[in-house]
This record gives sequence, C-alpha cells and structure tokens, in this order.
Amino acid sequence: MQELHGYYLEDLEVGMEAFYAKTITEADVVLFAGISGDDNPVHINAEYAKTTPFKERIVHGMFSAALISAVLGTRLPGPGAIYIDQQIKFKAPVHIGDTVVASAKVIEINEERRRVKLETICKVGDKVVAEGVATNMVDRRPA
Repeated sequence: MQELHGYYLEDLEVGMEAFYAKTITEADVVLFAGISGDDNPVHINAEYAKTTPFKERIVHGMFSAALISAVLGTRLPGPGAIYIDQQIKFKAPVHIGDTVVASAKVIEINEERRRVKLETICKVGDKVVAEGVATNMVDRRPA
C-alpha cells in the first residue's frame, strides 16, 4: 500500500511546505459543533453572537487546528505520519464564508527519533488567524 503513503523521513528537507484551503460554510460550523460537542452560542446563535465583541458568529478555533491536521495528514508529511503534538495560538476570529489557508513548513528533522517539526499557520487573506508548531513521527523508507 505504498501508493497511499506520504513522504518518508529520508524524503523530507527543511523548508518543504504544503497547503490546504477551505471556505467555511454554515454546514461546516453546525457539523463541527455536533461532532465536537462545542455548542458555544458564539458559534451557533446569531442573536447571542451580536452581544459579543465579535458582533457576529465566529468559527470554532479548533476548526482551524483541524485544517492543520488536514495538511499534515494528507500532504506533508502525509499518510503514514503520526501527529504527536501541536502548540497553537489563535490570533484572530474566522467567520462563516472565510477561506482559511492552512500551511505546514518543515523547520526541523530529528532522524534518530524520526520526529519532524513543522511551523503551522492558518491565514484568511493576509491575516494570520492561528499559528504554532507541530511535531510528527515519520516512517523511514522500507528496506
């Protein structure tokens, strides 16, 4: 099943980068609330959201983190890699209708431990909405 495998440790280099983009819909927010159990009214109740500093509904912060997971799990390092940890800071709100571009860039490779650190950033246009660092465990190429 090597055709389903992403990059192997030996294929990776510092500076490699990948992206995933998603325009967030009403359905995405409602489904994410249902799946996660996070039904905070700032995400699902327009009248309540008007009373907040945001003045309108905002997308769950962890939805952006899920888009980072999409980059890591499908593009870089891709299938076969194991997501070990994520440090993330949420910098700005995401709104329904926004297109979020998640990126991951290799910043460090520890061949002995098979660990790869990646800078992770989510943007809406030029605005950073979330940023952090992820660690993945990556397979070596089979002998």
